[in-house]
Amino acid sequence: MSTQPEQLVFELPHRTAMGLEDFLVSDSNAAAVNLIDRWPDWPVGAAVLVGREGSGKTHLASIWASRAGAVAEKALSITRERVPELADGGAILIEDIGETADEAAIFHLLNLVREQRLQVLLTSNVAPGELAVRLPDLLSRLKALPMASIEAPDDQLLRAVLVKLFADRQLSVEPHIIDYVIVRMERSLRAAERFVAEADRQALVLQQRVTRPVAAAALDSLGY
Repeated sequence: MSTQPEQLVFELPHRTAMGLEDFLVSDSNAAAVNLIDRWPDWPVGAAVLVGREGSGKTHLASIWASRAGAVAEKALSITRERVPELADGGAILIEDIGETADEAAIFHLLNLVREQRLQVLLTSNVAPGELAVRLPDLLSRLKALPMASIEAPDDQLLRAVLVKLFADRQLSVEPHIIDYVIVRMERSLRAAERFVAEADRQALVLQQRVTRPVAAAALDSLGY
């Protein structure tokens, strides 16, 4: 008598905002989600969201930008000449603050947080205190802002993300395969996306389901 493969079920909350796909929440990103949820009731009108590349930081920042009606700008593109134009929008997402070219422009925008009630969310790969900022006043201002970090995804989040990514491709994968993968792959959401895409490709080539050998081949192809 055949039995159906065990189905994976996770009690993780979903966040959907302004048409964006679900954002899965676990202990590793709960503080960051809480920061975004508290807006606009931040102690000041600005905050810093920290997370390494592939952590989901950009996704979460985009959710805030949608809620706040903010324009999104790379820090590298912000100059003093553009400050009045950017401030007129009322809210701005400044991404990758560590790549700032015009520190005085960023400092000026942060001054406008109180003067013009501007709303600003800054993103960074590292905490403000670790940034190579040359302008002392800007570094001091950044370090004083409310901050939340997205940590490396825990097992619970990685499992849920992998299951969701496979489900998005109409693929059913048994729990033991997910367990096999998460202890071998890079611990990032971007790595999860790359793995699922490669596993799907391998399964199509072999014309079979995503089995452990298929998962192993996908991991090997990605260098894990």
